[in-house]
Amino acid sequence: MKKLLLASAAGALLAGAASAEEIKLGVILGFTGPIESLTPSMADGAELAMKEVSDSGKLLGGSTVASVRADSTCVDAAAASAAAERLITSEGVKGIMGADCSGVTGAILNNVAVANGVVMVSPSATSPGLSHANNEDNGLFFRTAPSDARQGVVMTEVLMEEGIKEVAVTYTNNDYGKGLADSFQAAFEAAGGSVTINAAHEDGKADYSAEVGALASAGGDRLVVAGYVDQGGSGIVRAAIDSGAFDTFHFPDGMISNKLQENFGDEIEGSTGQHPGTDSPGAAKFSELVGDSFDATSPFTPESYDAAALILLAMQAAGSSDPAAYKEKIMDVANAPGEQIFPGELGKALDILAGGGEIDYVGATAVELIGSGESAGNYRQIVIDGGKIATAKYR
Repeated sequence: MKKLLLASAAGALLAGAASAEEIKLGVILGFTGPIESLTPSMADGAELAMKEVSDSGKLLGGSTVASVRADSTCVDAAAASAAAERLITSEGVKGIMGADCSGVTGAILNNVAVANGVVMVSPSATSPGLSHANNEDNGLFFRTAPSDARQGVVMTEVLMEEGIKEVAVTYTNNDYGKGLADSFQAAFEAAGGSVTINAAHEDGKADYSAEVGALASAGGDRLVVAGYVDQGGSGIVRAAIDSGAFDTFHFPDGMISNKLQENFGDEIEGSTGQHPGTDSPGAAKFSELVGDSFDATSPFTPESYDAAALILLAMQAAGSSDPAAYKEKIMDVANAPGEQIFPGELGKALDILAGGGEIDYVGATAVELIGSGESAGNYRQIVIDGGKIATAKYR
């Protein structure tokens, strides 16, 4: 229930006015590693929300927001945990926008965030296993990206509509890859499709001919590559093209960025894929707000803006930057009832909350948090057309 008494809000606002501060938020993403081509615009998206709030002068009586970046590496749990520990103990961040990849996100949550009572809102950790994290994390973990349980169903729908009934699957050998591959296989087979092989690949190899040989022997009308565009996923695609094993592919979210079209162009013509995305009014407003500052349509960039915005709006609703207080408000500000809030309207939202009102944060991605705090999920379906990533439709 979104109940916030006017008197309480007024008291919180006065308290904030007396203790305006610089609030630090951590931005922990894989600035190096297998999705490094995606993370710059993700960080820019989150920091745009922070700037918007700071410039408004309306957060907790005039507090400003500063971003502190750290590298999750996407794949090294120990390095990611150490980076998060530094953000919390040395930098004093009041929340974390991140992490990005599912394995390091779980490691940071379990090893660092829970112990220190710090809220995490991930824009891109999609492993189905994280759906249950909130049962064990004292309500500290949320995500603006949908679970791969949903992505597996969407992948199935796309392929079935394309008339593809038999596929080979390769996945990066980690929580993200295996979770997505398993979810997809279950959905695809339930819909009447056939998975000829579901095999892991390791990132960082110079030669993927053995892996592609096994995939080719199993056969299939299309190769599903649940990998990373800056790592083994692209290595698999290159080996498959060069050997003639497959000429069309299906790409989940970890494979979709400008790097994909730079690497392969029309060599993967007609290939398909999907990543979280929406054509909602908020998406258009976000693109307009961003302008040409960075790529507003890059995967997980709108989700990053929304993740940072939710943290800051929850602080205002709670009248405090203390994670123990504002974690209870994230679901409230994210969902109805309340006045709908879009990108560029964070100052308006802060005013409403300070006055004791309610908001329904729609944001750039039509935010609706379900379950223990994850996105219900919308997807952009893509096709490689003329060597470029083009939008086919939204789901």
